[in-house]
Amino acid sequence: MNYEWYPGHMTAAIRMMRENLSVTDLVIEIADSRIPMASRNPDIDELCSGKLRLLVLAKSDLADPQKLSSWEEHFRIQGLSCISLNLKDPKASAKLKTAVDEAAKPRRERNAARGIKNQPIQAMVAGIPNVGKSTMINLIAGRGVAKTGNKPGVTRGKQWIRAGKDLQLLDSPGILWPRIGDRRVGELIALIGSMNDENLDAQTLSAALMGILDSQYPTAIADCYGFFAEETAGAAPESVLEKIAEARGLYGDGGRLLTQRAAEVLLKDFRNGRLGRMTLEQL
Repeated sequence: MNYEWYPGHMTAAIRMMRENLSVTDLVIEIADSRIPMASRNPDIDELCSGKLRLLVLAKSDLADPQKLSSWEEHFRIQGLSCISLNLKDPKASAKLKTAVDEAAKPRRERNAARGIKNQPIQAMVAGIPNVGKSTMINLIAGRGVAKTGNKPGVTRGKQWIRAGKDLQLLDSPGILWPRIGDRRVGELIALIGSMNDENLDAQTLSAALMGILDSQYPTAIADCYGFFAEETAGAAPESVLEKIAEARGLYGDGGRLLTQRAAEVLLKDFRNGRLGRMTLEQL
C-alpha cells in the first residue's frame, strides 16, 4: 500500500507558513506522543530554522508513560524545548502556558532591551494533520475559537487568534511532506489517523499494527478482545482479525466473519486507547 497523501491545500499551507514566518516570534510544533519522531514533519524544521521553538507531544494520555518520558528527555538533550500533554484536559492549560512563556522568554527579553513594551508574542502552531493543533489553541485561549475534528484536514485557512493580552496564535493547516520515503514512517502516520482513511486499506494497515504490537505489546490485542494471546501467537493477520470478529460478534450473511469490519474496529480501538497506552517508536 502506498502511504502518500498530499492534497492541494497542503501546498497552500506551506506557502502561507512561509509568508507569515517574518512576523512569527515562536513556532509551536505539535506531534503525537504515540509516534514522537514519525509525527514530526521534517519540512517544519527547514522552514522554521532560526526561530524559537516549542515541541508539544500531544495525546499523552494515549501514550506509554515510560517511553514518552524517554522521548521528552531525548528532545531536550537535542536542545529543543519539549512538553507532553493531554490537550483535552483543562488542567493542562497552566502547564502549556508556562511552557510557551519559557520558550518565548528570549524574545521578550530582546523586546525589553529595545524598550518595546506590551507587544504580544506571535506564535505559529504547526504540525501534521490530526495531532491536536486546534485543540491546543482552544486550550490556551480558554475558549473554542479554532475548529477541531477527529479527522485530518479540518483546518484549511489562516487565522490569527488572540490568547490573552500577550500572546497571538496562528492556527495553520496540518501538513505532510510530498514524498514519505520511509514506508515505516508512512505506516505510523496512517495508524494515528493523520492520513485520509478513504485512501487506505484497513486490513493492510491493521496487519502493520499487529506486526508492531507483536514485538512491543504482545498481549494487547488478546487482552482487549478477551482471548488468550497463545491462540493467535504467530498467526496470520487474517486469523487474528477472525478472532476479533468473533469476539465482537461481527458476522455477515451465512455466518461469515467480517474481517474488514474487524480491521476497522482494531484501528479505531488503537486510536482511542482501548488497546492500552502505547508508544510505537522506541529510542
